[in-house]
Amino acid sequence: MHSILAVDDSASMRQMVSFTLKNAGFNVVEAVDGQDAFEKAGGRDFSLVLTDQNMPRMDGISLTKKLREHPKFKSTPILILTTESSDQMKQAGRAAGATGWLVKPFDPVKLIEVIGKVIR
Repeated sequence: MHSILAVDDSASMRQMVSFTLKNAGFNVVEAVDGQDAFEKAGGRDFSLVLTDQNMPRMDGISLTKKLREHPKFKSTPILILTTESSDQMKQAGRAAGATGWLVKPFDPVKLIEVIGKVIR
């Protein structure tokens, strides 16, 4: 079973994402911000990281950069799910190593579709 690390500082957004992913058969580990996610990522293997951008302590782009420095996360898909939709932010995400950029509010069907495409 694929495990997904879901990162968002909003409890309601984490619940919605988690519910959507679990219903699709994924194992979900939740993190409250980038720092929490980075600590949780160390001891486990994840098939995918789904992170918010604007969070306290460490934002999504910084988390993506830090994870990409780790050999274990060199090729792990990282999707940024955020309210940010500017091209500038998307480019920063790509430059940091993000696999994809999804804008909130998200469509559960589309989210599962995208995840299905990027998980090997």
